[in-house]
Amino acid sequence: MTKIVLTKSQARRYLIAYHSLKDETCLDSDDAIVDYIRKVGCIQFDPLDVVGRNPDLVLQARCARYKKGGVEKLLYREKRLFDVWDKKMSICSVDDWPYFSRFRESFRPYLRKFARAVEFITGYLREHECACSSDFEMEEKVDWHYGPQRLAKAALECMCYSGLAVVHHKKKARRYYCLAENFISERLLSAPDPNRTEEEYHEWFVLRRLNGVGLLWNRGIGGVWGSNVGFRNEEFRSPHRNKTFEALLRKKKIVELEIGAIPYLFYLDREKLPLLETSIESAVPENNARFLAPLDNLLWDRYLISAIFDFDYKWEVYVPPSQRKYGYYVLPVLCGESFVGRTEMRVEKENRLTVQSFWWEDDVTVKRKYAGSLKKAFQRFAEYNLCGGPVTMPSTGT
Repeated sequence: MTKIVLTKSQARRYLIAYHSLKDETCLDSDDAIVDYIRKVGCIQFDPLDVVGRNPDLVLQARCARYKKGGVEKLLYREKRLFDVWDKKMSICSVDDWPYFSRFRESFRPYLRKFARAVEFITGYLREHECACSSDFEMEEKVDWHYGPQRLAKAALECMCYSGLAVVHHKKKARRYYCLAENFISERLLSAPDPNRTEEEYHEWFVLRRLNGVGLLWNRGIGGVWGSNVGFRNEEFRSPHRNKTFEALLRKKKIVELEIGAIPYLFYLDREKLPLLETSIESAVPENNARFLAPLDNLLWDRYLISAIFDFDYKWEVYVPPSQRKYGYYVLPVLCGESFVGRTEMRVEKENRLTVQSFWWEDDVTVKRKYAGSLKKAFQRFAEYNLCGGPVTMPSTGT
C-alpha cells in the first residue's frame, strides 16, 4: 500500500474524532468511557488537583455529564479499570492485566528481598479489605527501585507492581491496597502473557503507543516512549523502535502517512483506517469549546502537536514562577479543529470557579465568534467541578 497523504487539517480532524473531542457529548455513558480507555490503552494519572486530577480533566472534555471523581466508580466499585504503571502512573482497562506480565515479573526479585514484610502484609490483607503503608509499623529504611524508602511502603508497592496486590482506592495521594485475587477475576489472573516473544511484545507496545495518541512518528522525543510498561530502566530507543516499525510495516499492521509539509513520516494502526476515511472530510463544529488536561492523550507528544496543530504547549507546573510564560496549571482551549487559547482556573474555598487568566493564541483574530461557546464551556466546567453560583472570570477579549 502506498503512503497516505493528508493535509494538516485532515490530520487534525482525524485526531479530534479519534479522541472523541468533536464535542463534549462523545462519551455519553460509562461503557463509552471504558471503551475509550481500552482504545487508547491508558489515560495518565497525576495526583495534582487544582480543578480536578488529570483523569477527571481527560474525561470531562469528552463527556458533558461527567463530574469530578466519577472515574473512581469505574476503578474501585465496578472494577472495570485499574491503576497501573504504563505511561507513567496510569489507568487502564482491567482486561489488559495479562499484557503487564513482563512488568510484574521484573519486580519479583523485590518480593524475595522483602519476603517477611510481604508475608505479614499478605496475612493482614486476608483479614482486612485494604491497607495503606501507615497501617504497618515497619520503619526500617530499605533500598527500593527509586531510592531508600520505608519498608512498609516499599513492600506494598512491590506487591502491587509484581501483581500480588492492586490499588483498592485512593484518599488524595495516599493509596490503599487489597489483594489482587479480590479485585482481578481468576480468568485474568491466570491468563498467560499474550506476547510469547520479545518481538511480539515490542510490536504490541508500539501499537499501544500509536493508539494512545492516534498516530505517531518514529521519533524519540515528546516523552511517549519512556517511562512505560515495557522498558522501566531505559527508554525505547531508536534501534528497538526502527526494527519494530519495520516488522509492523512488513506484517501490514501499520500504514505510513505524509502530513502536509512536515518532513517526517507518521504511522497509523491499519485497523483505524475506516475512522480516518470517514473523519477527514467531516468538518469539526467550532461552537463547542473544550478545556484539555495537561497530560491529555492528544498532548502526549508536544512536538507532534506543534507540527500538526501549530500549537506550542508546555505544562509549567514544575517551572519556577519567575520563569513561567503563562501560569502554574494552564489548560489548552480547543474549538473546532484548532487550539484558540489557554486558561488557568481555580476552585475557591466558597466552592466557586474562578477563571484567573485567559490567553488567546496570536492567530485568533475574530474572538467574538467564540464568546458563546466559551461562556457555556466555563459554566459546564464549573458544574463538572461541583461548583455553585456564577463563574468569576476576567474579560476574554470577546
